[in-house]
Amino acid sequence: MPAGVPDPSVLHPIPGQPRVVLLKPLVTSPLIQVGAYSYYDDPDDATAFETRNVLYHYGPEKLIIGSFCALGTGVRFIMNGANHRMDGPSTFPFPIMGGSWSDHADLITGLPGRGDTVVGHDVWFGHGATVMPGVRIGHGAIIAAGSVVVEDVPDYGIVGGNPARLLRTRYPEADIARLLAVAWWDWPLDHLTRHIRTVMSGNVTTLEAAAP
Repeated sequence: MPAGVPDPSVLHPIPGQPRVVLLKPLVTSPLIQVGAYSYYDDPDDATAFETRNVLYHYGPEKLIIGSFCALGTGVRFIMNGANHRMDGPSTFPFPIMGGSWSDHADLITGLPGRGDTVVGHDVWFGHGATVMPGVRIGHGAIIAAGSVVVEDVPDYGIVGGNPARLLRTRYPEADIARLLAVAWWDWPLDHLTRHIRTVMSGNVTTLEAAAP
């Protein structure tokens, strides 16, 4: 690692704060991919993220989270395994109960899925946000606390509510295109470290000037 750069493989990046975990060194499932420095904060048991916060993940769809994402307590991803049939009189999944009911497994194994759930880089999730299956969230987006995200979120969009709706974008369309072109999250770590203040408090022009 370059000098002065925090180690992205450390599980608890903040000394004395076990409630904060980096997700990349935590997750073990091959169906979950997380970029560097994305973290989850939970005072109860942040290390249980895979079982408490990624729900109904029976595969094969993946959960993909980019780098530098901030996930507040209680953020949950509902995966395609939560799906039930809705085209008959009952939505109850009888075959999973076993016995002779399992002979009808085809009634649930062939349910349509919405594909992978994909989160871009630098996304901030507020407390208790829920993301439904197959949603794609763009880079730089903000998901308000308590939101239920049922459809795709554009780059640098701010969404809130249940169901979540687009409240506004953080920048005009032309500036969003410039930010995506700069893609600071892909900078070499030593270069990023030298320009932390610009990334956090600069503007589009100064960020472009700092690009490697």
